[in-house]
Amino acid sequence: MMESAYETTNHFLKCGFKAVSIDPVYKRLLQTPSRELRVEMTIRLDDGRPGHFIGYRVQHDNSRGPFKGGLRYHPDVNIDEVRSLASLMTWKTALIDVPFGGAKGGVQVDPKTLSITELERLTRRFVDQVSPLIGPSEDIPAPDMNTNAQVMSWFFDQYSRMHGYTPGIVTGKPIKLHGSFGRTAATGRGCMLAARETLAADGKSLKGSSIVIQGFGNVGSWLGKLAADQGAKIVAVSDMKGGIFCGDGFDMPALIAHRDETGGLADFPGSEKVTNRELLAIKCNVLAPAALGHVITESVAKELRADYLLEGANGPCTIAGDRVLEERNIQAIPDIWANAGGVTVSYLEWVQNTQQIQWDEEDVDKFLEKKMVRAHQALRQTMAREKTTMRRAAFILAIQRVKEATDMRGFA
Repeated sequence: MMESAYETTNHFLKCGFKAVSIDPVYKRLLQTPSRELRVEMTIRLDDGRPGHFIGYRVQHDNSRGPFKGGLRYHPDVNIDEVRSLASLMTWKTALIDVPFGGAKGGVQVDPKTLSITELERLTRRFVDQVSPLIGPSEDIPAPDMNTNAQVMSWFFDQYSRMHGYTPGIVTGKPIKLHGSFGRTAATGRGCMLAARETLAADGKSLKGSSIVIQGFGNVGSWLGKLAADQGAKIVAVSDMKGGIFCGDGFDMPALIAHRDETGGLADFPGSEKVTNRELLAIKCNVLAPAALGHVITESVAKELRADYLLEGANGPCTIAGDRVLEERNIQAIPDIWANAGGVTVSYLEWVQNTQQIQWDEEDVDKFLEKKMVRAHQALRQTMAREKTTMRRAAFILAIQRVKEATDMRGFA
């Protein structure tokens, strides 16, 4: 039986522990959330019936700064997944070196089944329930799967009704409501930069490289567009309904326009239909899972024909899948670096909100690039020193930084 998402995260964490001198009690603390909240929510649906929903907010560690992490709406949301994602945020913020800890939230709901007014009611009810635990210097949510700038606007408004005008309570807001330029593209841009830096270190280039992207939402589509701007060929993409292939590479602006107009990828001119499983086995230089976790299982990893696995999604590899990648010398570009662009620019949005200033998109993009490049340099140094993979090096670095902050703060 496949392990849970939280078991996978803690496995990779334990691999990092082996290279860091750390007390056993503290190891146990770092594998356990600091605080968990489960909320039962009832809202009035449009037809007058009551609707019942379960939500979670997990705060993992705040040694380096306020808790930080997204809020997702999905029917499969559960406490194990939210714990895993909260933990990953701790290591992600430490690795990219922004002064936050790790948290995550989720509501067990298929947002496609709700009207826009029902979705707003649910969001506001969730804010009511979690407000005692959050705040701009305590815990700052952000968009995640199936949530967006509109959901963050409702979140900000509801919290402000209760506590006074507080734009810094969430990030990922619209530009006209204290959002940051560059935030929408940030996670995809970070993925592109991670691929660019990794290939360059191996004497290769994004220009002319073939890329396959599983998941064509915000992260996948921005990754595809920005990588194509660098000269890469996006040869296959997929969404939840299936995938399409084009050996010569897609015209990305046309493909994105087709998706926006039709609501999917199917029937794009000049493309061949492929299943999601077939897509993962397409020969390419870079395979980027940018949808759900645990898609790179042992059996899938054995079928991959990619040189690099760029983890746009959180936790796309199982333990066995990661082991196969290592055995086959397929370089995993780990999620806690590859998709850290979102939280990096969220940090800038939070700073802009607290200082009541605004930076232009060019400055935001330059800051993100600097952070991604510096993290890569530190990763390469750790990989060379420890003679280890990029994933283990990422956890080693992150653990060291969290440990240093905890040691300096001390225990009560």
